[in-house]
Amino acid sequence: MRKYRKRSALCQKEVAILLGVKNGGAKISRYEQLSRTPSLQTALGYEVIFQQPFSELFPGLHQEIQAQVRERAKQLLAKESKQASPVERRKLQTLRVIVGEQIKN
Repeated sequence: MRKYRKRSALCQKEVAILLGVKNGGAKISRYEQLSRTPSLQTALGYEVIFQQPFSELFPGLHQEIQAQVRERAKQLLAKESKQASPVERRKLQTLRVIVGEQIKN
């Protein structure tokens, strides 16, 4: 985060003002040090300010969330039946994409 802020020539207080964050500098510092997880509104605000996707701005958090969702998708896949209706097949296809499996027809 800090590198994007430095590239934009903004100080922490200015970023806080743009994000509408109270106690600005301290919170921005914690976001930059990754000791505080931003709210969805704050994360989207960072995207707007720095013109970078969430996955680039918060790569560690993105990878953590991605791993959690994939694990849950695997659990759902394990519960699904082999004899699937068309709707269930679409659901299975969605889950396989999330898990990263090749799509099987």
